[in-house]
Amino acid sequence: MTLENIHDLVCNGKTRLVPGAVSEALDDGIAAADILNTMIAAMSVVGERFSKNEIFVPEMLVAAKAMKKGVDVLKPHLSDGGVGRMGKMIMGTVAGDLHDIGKNLVIMMIESAGFEVIDLGVDVPIDRFISAYEENPDTRIIGCSALLTTTMPALEQTVAAINQQPWRGKVKVMVGGAPITQEFADKIGADAYTEDAASAAQKAKELVA
Repeated sequence: MTLENIHDLVCNGKTRLVPGAVSEALDDGIAAADILNTMIAAMSVVGERFSKNEIFVPEMLVAAKAMKKGVDVLKPHLSDGGVGRMGKMIMGTVAGDLHDIGKNLVIMMIESAGFEVIDLGVDVPIDRFISAYEENPDTRIIGCSALLTTTMPALEQTVAAINQQPWRGKVKVMVGGAPITQEFADKIGADAYTEDAASAAQKAKELVA
């Protein structure tokens, strides 16, 4: 099994075929890190296609799931911690907001970019974001999502609380969600805003570079 085949399988969202292909590549002596990097490159292609409207959310979700299946096979072989090699990110949907499809898609794309993601779930109170960082002080990014216009104030309050923490200079804050704009992100003091999951993964890599 060649790396090119694995690349194509992930790009095309062949969820059932990816684990076998990864196992075969490992058996052929291909390094786990090379396989991981190939899958990450495939997800970059998927993200690019999505941003050009060549594919849509369902196709991107399937590709991310395919990569996740491949990563599950690779994990025992990645003694260097390659899966989380970009660092940790905390992610949650703000208090009062129960939507998780967008957040979950962002998490899959961020994990595909090489981050370890701590998923706080939905309806996350401010103090949970703060305690999650204090429990994981090596976290590099905190991501806060709001999918409703009515939960934008909760997003603003969450970012304001994070901005007051003594450790604020050690972490980047990313925000997103359907009603959020760059202007709103700037106003509330976030470090970054992205409008979709593909660009979120790209932005996360830029923030920790």
